[in-house]
Amino acid sequence: MPFYHRMGRIPHKRHTQFRNEDGGLYREQVMGTKGFSGIQSILYHHSAPTELLRAEYLGALDIVYEEPGALGYRHFNTSAHREKGDAVSGRHYVVGNDDVLMAVVNLTEQMDYFYRNGSGDELLFVHCGTGILETMFGTLRYRPGDYIVIPIGTIYRVVPDPGQSKLLVIETSSCISTPKRYRNEHGQLLEHSPFCERDIRLPETLETYTDTGEFEVRTKVGGNLHAHIYGCHPLNVVGWDGYLYPYILNIGDFEPITGRIHMPPPIHQTFEGHNFVICSFVPRMYDYHPQAIPTPYFHSNVDSDEVLYYVEGNFMSRKNINIGSVTLHPAGIPHGPHPGTIEAGIGKTETKELAVMLDTFRPLKVVKAAHAMEDKNYLYSWSQRRDGCDSQ
Repeated sequence: MPFYHRMGRIPHKRHTQFRNEDGGLYREQVMGTKGFSGIQSILYHHSAPTELLRAEYLGALDIVYEEPGALGYRHFNTSAHREKGDAVSGRHYVVGNDDVLMAVVNLTEQMDYFYRNGSGDELLFVHCGTGILETMFGTLRYRPGDYIVIPIGTIYRVVPDPGQSKLLVIETSSCISTPKRYRNEHGQLLEHSPFCERDIRLPETLETYTDTGEFEVRTKVGGNLHAHIYGCHPLNVVGWDGYLYPYILNIGDFEPITGRIHMPPPIHQTFEGHNFVICSFVPRMYDYHPQAIPTPYFHSNVDSDEVLYYVEGNFMSRKNINIGSVTLHPAGIPHGPHPGTIEAGIGKTETKELAVMLDTFRPLKVVKAAHAMEDKNYLYSWSQRRDGCDSQ
């Protein structure tokens, strides 16, 4: 990733006349990154993307972080979060910094507006549920286990199917890309990459709307939210081509890398951005050296914070972790397996765990609202000398 793709109708040459059935010009929009030196796509609209009826300031995003406290291991049970909503206004933030924000959403409602993040890419991980993502680049259908990568500036709306749905959301202030070490100089994923272009799902259909009226697009820029009201439907693109567009990779298509002895976490890396990486822990064969210890060794996060979101299965190095749990192991102090898990893992041949990991290279801050989901005893769950703690 990325690779060239096109949908709908486009002219033979860029920046040339492209007319509709009535003889009027379609409106060309170049949408790119890093000025004009990054990846880009060119879109052709029925109406200009600048035709505003009005603009409104909706206010600052209400994300309040906790005051500094003792450095320690944290555990948040997001299953305890019962509030419901749509894919944007329903976001319940857990941790964040200037590079990333992590939230969970109990998705029950269709957005009655459109949305775009004007500050960075977004990643929506589908824990459960199905539905469609409507975007200016076309429609994508999603299912459990999907990583949905949405580029900066993309106008979209999430339409869930009936039933239980839950999303893990990672908002960024940069672009999300595949790991550089898995790509050649042309951007193609290499043979030793744990996934390839065949695993990538692109927009399936390009729905073009010519409705008129009032259509709200909420735009996030920095820490503020704005409303832009357009007189024409924002998904009025008749065609586009280029390298910038939303896409989906399912975590089930991530092929794990294994070895005779325990392999370090970078083998699980799936995406990267400025000051962070995202990894996928998937079912896999354990280490096969005759004296291997499959459970991870104790290690020190000397320059990164580690966040794990537990999707399903039994995570081999943790006890009393639930589906939907989020753990935060901060930089500066070592972390590792719970007591008894090292011995219990010896001789086992495989793991069925499924989890998403976010590692950041600047400290994360805990959102105050996440305190309601926190397990305060997690900090002491490694201690064999503290009363009331499980040591085996």
